[in-house]
Amino acid sequence: MSDSLDVSWQLDGITMEGTVARPDGAGPFPSVVLVAGSGPTDRNWCSPLLPGSNGSGQLFADALADAGIASLRYDKRVSGPHAVQNVPQLIGKLSMQSHLDELVAAVQFLSMLDFVDSTRIAGLGNSEGALHVLHYATSTQEVPFVGIILAAPPGRPIQEVLLSQLALQAAQVPGGAALLPKVQEAAARYTAGEPMNPDPALPESVKMVLTSFEAPANLPLARELWVESTQDSLAQVQIPTLIMIGGSDVQIDVHADGDPLQNTAAGKANITFAFPPNANHVFKEDTRTLAEVAATPGNGYNAPDTHLDPQSLHTILTWLDTTMGRTASGS
Repeated sequence: MSDSLDVSWQLDGITMEGTVARPDGAGPFPSVVLVAGSGPTDRNWCSPLLPGSNGSGQLFADALADAGIASLRYDKRVSGPHAVQNVPQLIGKLSMQSHLDELVAAVQFLSMLDFVDSTRIAGLGNSEGALHVLHYATSTQEVPFVGIILAAPPGRPIQEVLLSQLALQAAQVPGGAALLPKVQEAAARYTAGEPMNPDPALPESVKMVLTSFEAPANLPLARELWVESTQDSLAQVQIPTLIMIGGSDVQIDVHADGDPLQNTAAGKANITFAFPPNANHVFKEDTRTLAEVAATPGNGYNAPDTHLDPQSLHTILTWLDTTMGRTASGS
């Protein structure tokens, strides 16, 4: 049994909103802050750009609560029901630091709840969210994390990850593979500090992704993201860290991203890796081929019949049990 409570707090004059999931019992409970991926992905890990509302963020929160672990998941200021009102206040201000500020405020809010053990708070970030969790863990914070879970973190610079994603996307369109050099040309212009200026012949969906990196509302964050990868901060992390990449992930690759991360982590006993074979990018169970996943609108991430990958969930809960130093009673 668990309870969920919608909460809010202030950050730089903007109301941030989230949901706390509280396990049954008195506590104090260990807890996890869930950090969503890129774009307008909300607290439940749903996005207006993707079909479906069965988000992994909410599913993880429910599973954690059932295991005796509280959680807070939150809408970034450019996601959720008030994104349209918030965006004008954030144009030109979105950055890696602004996202870290959001996470800091969320952790501070969570730590002040009377049923939460503020000495046992972990961070779980998905995709881009993993970078923000890692930045928190490698900086000095008033409420330090006891451990972090990096779920589908990019092990290559984002520009390389994006190009591989677009190549897979283009391959699903007749003649799309032949257009890949035009994608690479646009990316090279952006890397050089010039406008993307994508070729008109590119599929509309590809052009939209490319030009999103130039949208004033996404800057300077987009340019910072363009060159960053998890490798940049991973060597600095000192606390227990679990890195997970699913075998059915069409965005982050077990080898292209996982291998450089394993190289960076070599000799660091605090870092553990897991590669659940049937987990997709948001850690739902998915046994389709990568091509089938890529060909499905929204990759089918939040379809109503989807569920968390059992192996991934077991790995996370087992790791949290060890990291949190939980008692047999679960608290």
